[in-house]
Amino acid sequence: MHNKAFPSCFRRSVLMAAVWLLIIAALAQAASLPVVKPAAVGLSAERLERLTRVMQEYIDRGKIAGMVTLVARKGRVAYLKPFGKLDTAKGTAMPANGIFRIASQTKAVTSVAVMMLQEEGKLLLDDPVSKYIPEFANTRVAVQAPDKGAQGYTTVPAKRQITIRDLLTHTAGISYGTGLAKDEYIKAGISGWFLADKNVPIGEVIKKLAALPFDAQPGEKFIYGYNTDVLGYLVECVSGMNLAEFFTTKITGPLGMTDTHFFLPEDKIDRFASVYGLDEKGGLKLVEDARDNFYVKGPRMCYAGGAGLLSTAEDYARLLLMLLNGGQLDGARLLSPKSVELMTADHAGVLYGSQGFGLGFWITDRLGRNGQLGSVGAFGWGGAYHTTYWADPGEELVCVLMTQLMPAGTSDLHGKFRTMVYQSIVESYEKR
Repeated sequence: MHNKAFPSCFRRSVLMAAVWLLIIAALAQAASLPVVKPAAVGLSAERLERLTRVMQEYIDRGKIAGMVTLVARKGRVAYLKPFGKLDTAKGTAMPANGIFRIASQTKAVTSVAVMMLQEEGKLLLDDPVSKYIPEFANTRVAVQAPDKGAQGYTTVPAKRQITIRDLLTHTAGISYGTGLAKDEYIKAGISGWFLADKNVPIGEVIKKLAALPFDAQPGEKFIYGYNTDVLGYLVECVSGMNLAEFFTTKITGPLGMTDTHFFLPEDKIDRFASVYGLDEKGGLKLVEDARDNFYVKGPRMCYAGGAGLLSTAEDYARLLLMLLNGGQLDGARLLSPKSVELMTADHAGVLYGSQGFGLGFWITDRLGRNGQLGSVGAFGWGGAYHTTYWADPGEELVCVLMTQLMPAGTSDLHGKFRTMVYQSIVESYEKR
C-alpha cells in the first residue's frame, strides 16, 4: 500500500534526506565548524555521493590506507568524511579528526606569520633578509665551471641581497640542497626538506645554510627549497618567540586550531596516522609507524616553518577560511583584507610556469592555463605526504584532503578529488 501511494522519486528523495540527516548529525559531532546540508550551499548531496564512491575506491583497491576529506562552502562544512584506516595492521578506523603530517602545507602558516609581522610594523617584504639574519649579508651562488667537468662548479657573489619577498615566492635561488653544490649540503648535514630529526634549533640550521652556495641569483628563477624555513627563523628573530610559540599565540590558538602542532602531544597518539608508500607492484607498504617517528619521540627542538607541522582536515580548513574571509574567523582577525589580497596575487609571473604563484601557494591567474577545474583567484598547495588543499574565493569554497602516502608515485588521487568536488557544485556563486 505504501509503495503504491508514493512515487519512487519521492521515496528516493525521502531516503536521501534521511541519509543526509544522519551525515549532518555525524558531522556536527566531528566538526566544531558550522555544519550545513549540501543543498543549502549550492552542492548536490547526490553528486557528493560520487565523491564518496571514488575516494572509497582508492581504499578498496589498496592504493591509499586512509584519508579524510573536507569540503566547506560559505564558511560551513558540507562534507567531512574519513576513509580507511589510521593503521592497516592494527585495523584502527580513520577518525574524522585524524592527525596527519602536513609537510609543506606548513608554508602557508609561516607566510601568514610574516604578513602579520609586516602589519605590526616590524618588517617590510622588500627588506633584505640580512637585516634580521646577518649571515645572509654575503650569499654566494654556484655556477658551472666548464674547466672542472660536467659536475664541476665555482661560486660567485649574489648580484643583490635576498629579500623577504624572494623567500615568500621561492625566487631566492635556494633549493633543498639538490643543485650543483649538493656535496656541500650533504657535508653540512642539510639536505632534503625533513628537519624534524634535528637536535638543534632551526636558527642553527639556517645559519649554516646561509654559508652554502645557492642555486640561482635572487629573483631570476623559481626554485623550491628551504625558503620558508628561513622565513620561520626570521619570524623568531623579529618576534622574539620561537616559531611554535608564535604559531600557538598568534595563529593556531586564535583560530581554534587545537590539533596543529610541530610535535605530537602524547595524549593524541591514538589519532596519529601511519605513513604508507607504494611498493614495486603498486601495493601499500608501511613507511613510518605512527608510534615510532621523530614527531613522537623527538628530539622536539627544530621548528621548521617550511614543512614541520601536524594537523587535521578541520584545523587546516580554519586557516583557509580565515584567508577566504579576508583575514578573520570567528571574531579573531589575523590579517587585513589587503594583506590577503597581496598574498593571493601572482608575484612570480613566468618564473613559476603553468599558473601563478603568490606569497606561499599557487594562484589560478587564468582559468584554463593549467587545464584544471577551478576559478580565477583560487589558491592552494600540498605536502610531501600527499596531502592537498585549495580555497576558491569565487565559489566560497574550501577543500582539504589529508592522507599519508610517500612516495605517492603516479597517484591521481588529487586530480580525482578536485574533479569530484567541482562536479558536486550545482549552483555557481562566481557568476553572480
